[in-house]
Amino acid sequence: MKKLIALFAVSAVASTSAIAGVALSGAASVSYDDNGAGASATTYDADISIVGTNGATTLTVGMDVDAGASITGVDMATKIGPVTIAADMFDEVSIVTSAAQTSTGESKVETTDSSVTVSLDAPIGDATVALDDSGDVTISGTWSGVTVSQTMGDTDITKGSASIAGMDVSITNEAGATDWSVGTTVSGIALTLNSDNDMTATFGLSGNTMVVSHVGKVASKAATTKVWEVAEVKAYSTVAITRDLTSGASLTATYKSSDDSLTLKAAVTF
Repeated sequence: MKKLIALFAVSAVASTSAIAGVALSGAASVSYDDNGAGASATTYDADISIVGTNGATTLTVGMDVDAGASITGVDMATKIGPVTIAADMFDEVSIVTSAAQTSTGESKVETTDSSVTVSLDAPIGDATVALDDSGDVTISGTWSGVTVSQTMGDTDITKGSASIAGMDVSITNEAGATDWSVGTTVSGIALTLNSDNDMTATFGLSGNTMVVSHVGKVASKAATTKVWEVAEVKAYSTVAITRDLTSGASLTATYKSSDDSLTLKAAVTF
């Protein structure tokens, strides 16, 4: 099967024609955080995305450029008749050392993140069948407005989403654990709620956008042979107000209740 996938990939890119178009986009920001009673800090972030397109084939390259240029993602997608090929070519570093881990459940082991997925969009009861190079099979489709996908492999994953009575509902079950989220809009206020007891409310306020969030408590978990421990984090709330400036940038002020901190962030996207 891997040889067949490789053959498809080679046939997709074995062309001497010129690239039809290249699109460049990105985002940059600078943030000042007073950190409440702690020492203040200034942080920076800058990212660039390059998308090359030739017919039905695209190559997307992501880069982090705020502290030297480094690749963050390389993805190719193409079609051969009813077959869609998606290749994730970037294998990021998964392992986190003991000195660098932050008690948030990071990985202790290195894993392979690159992959190739072949999808067949054929009249199989309005379903799409996909096979990746690890042997996982995913069947997905939309029936009567309900989107469902089932992945069968090392870990079975079932996902479902639908719009019901003005609410956007999504459910994911992975290895017996279920996560869900609900989103709706009431009187112009966009509301979200999920299974981790996280809630957000987004609304306009005198030309600004205000987002009020509640982040649910994170329970502690012991370390395993594969992941570091997770430290308990108490529930907290944030209030963020964003204003679009005439310069093309945006300015966001965020208050966080857990450390009584205020963060000011100037950002731009293009």
